[in-house]
Amino acid sequence: MTLTKNKACGGAVISAKRQCHISSSYFLLEGSGKISDKYCMINKAGTYPRELTENFKRQLKKQNDNITGCLKFFCALLIAFAVVTSWVSSPSHAADITAKAAVVINNADDTMLYGKNPDLKLPPASTTKLTTAMVALDILGPDEVIIVSKKAALTGSVPPHLAVGESISVRDLLRLALIRSINGAAVALAEAVAGTEEAFVPLMNEKVQSINALDTKFINASGLPGKGQHTTARDLTKIMKKALSYPLIADIIRTQTTELDVKGKTVVINNTNNLLLTDAGHLGGKTGYTRAARHCFVGASEKEDGTLIIALLGDASRYRLWTDAGKLLARDFQEGTVIIDSVEKSPTAKRHKAVHRKRAKRSRTKSL
Repeated sequence: MTLTKNKACGGAVISAKRQCHISSSYFLLEGSGKISDKYCMINKAGTYPRELTENFKRQLKKQNDNITGCLKFFCALLIAFAVVTSWVSSPSHAADITAKAAVVINNADDTMLYGKNPDLKLPPASTTKLTTAMVALDILGPDEVIIVSKKAALTGSVPPHLAVGESISVRDLLRLALIRSINGAAVALAEAVAGTEEAFVPLMNEKVQSINALDTKFINASGLPGKGQHTTARDLTKIMKKALSYPLIADIIRTQTTELDVKGKTVVINNTNNLLLTDAGHLGGKTGYTRAARHCFVGASEKEDGTLIIALLGDASRYRLWTDAGKLLARDFQEGTVIIDSVEKSPTAKRHKAVHRKRAKRSRTKSL
């Protein structure tokens, strides 16, 4: 130990470096100033008693244990920070999308950015009306006037209801069908094109086949439920993309509110598409609902990196539908994710025996 000695051994003080050499190791001594007479006499004699050596060994072990503990604690903090940061900054998992099927595509090159059961066949509900509108405009002019038939007037729907014999333009029927989702308007358009709704349906199926929506099949013009009618989320994005190429359809589906003359009265109709109010870049879309299909939507929005087209089928509620839509448009997902967690039911699946009731009520399911 390097010491500066004064007359009294107890007055010896530690040098500036304050180091003690024991067994070729250096230890930093805690504190400063004077050291004890005992240590001073030891250094005068040039010997290191066992108790002093053991004391420094204990101090060394204690320091090593402290350093090791600190390093372990610091490493644990780093790991915890990395995990939390990754969780906070990473996109939401597919489980956050509650719809049975969902797809996001880049409109520029048709790349699928996200898919959940993209090819699962499900009921289309009123998203069907986009195809009805396209086929109608392929044949009819927007200003042509149509006489509403009894079938069109009596087709179940939300208000406003059409009247038998009422004269209404193709443009206004398209507004009723695409903004307010009036089923009778879709039937009236179908009858104007092909004479009957049944004769119109093959034209719809030819249309979707021509745009490579090969997993879609329609049985009516409105989207009301029926056996054999289905689409997929992937096909819906193709239908939406094609619909946007029709200027009148593109203009109508981005309209929030409009006034129309129905039964000689001016009525205000509001769009069922909530994204027109919440998404500044929204280009429009089409909602759908039946008890069989649940809540559905297909739409497009302009974003900084291009136009996105989204499709959702089979959501449990409108709240969840708009929540899912918001996540997809915000790209709140890992790009390239494709989730398959549901498959079509086998046609050979066991069927339950029908329960016959005394009074059978007519279905009041409406396609929205």
